[in-house]
Amino acid sequence: AGYPRDPEDKEYVLVNNKCKCVTMTSKFVPSEENPDEEILVRNIRIIVPLKARENISDPTSPLRTKFVYRMTDLCKKCDPIEVNLGGESYQSQPSSSCSDPEICYTYNRDKCYTTTLPFLYHGKVKNIPVALTPTSCYAD
Repeated sequence: AGYPRDPEDKEYVLVNNKCKCVTMTSKFVPSEENPDEEILVRNIRIIVPLKARENISDPTSPLRTKFVYRMTDLCKKCDPIEVNLGGESYQSQPSSSCSDPEICYTYNRDKCYTTTLPFLYHGKVKNIPVALTPTSCYAD
């Protein structure tokens, strides 16, 4: 299942993971061997973020040098869905591996990330919490 990116293009977005900078799309194109047939083509776009930190909430952590992309992790659906069984509604989780924490290579703009920074005020240093993604951390 996916949603069309552009109605003219008939390309469907299957995965758009802002946390790992991955977009996977699919579309039907005419086959080279048989122009009367269409074949499904998948495109995977991965943007490797330069200067990403091992811990994105800690600007002093070392730079990340290893990036791991597993299709099963990218495609898992963890938001609960409502299922109707025998006239009763139940909450169900489509994927079974949702308890594992997701490793982010960049900021997911929909999540609130914070860290603490030393702040010098009247000669005293205090560690204060700061938002790394302010639009996600504070209500309008």
